[in-house]
Amino acid sequence: MESQTMPEAKVKERVIEAVRGLPDDATVEDAMERLYFLAKVEEGLRQAEAGQTIEAEEAKRQILG
Repeated sequence: MESQTMPEAKVKERVIEAVRGLPDDATVEDAMERLYFLAKVEEGLRQAEAGQTIEAEEAKRQILG
């Protein structure tokens, strides 16, 4: 059970740091954008570690159709 608690604590710490890094006049939407961006980066890193990547040329082909 402790292995589940530790990652949650680290996530909470990362969220708090992300919010602290916002300017004083930031909006709730600014905070949400920052957290969404961080979530997507973490997901991309997880996928890369799991070997779920594609070559740059394949990505270009998929984007450009």
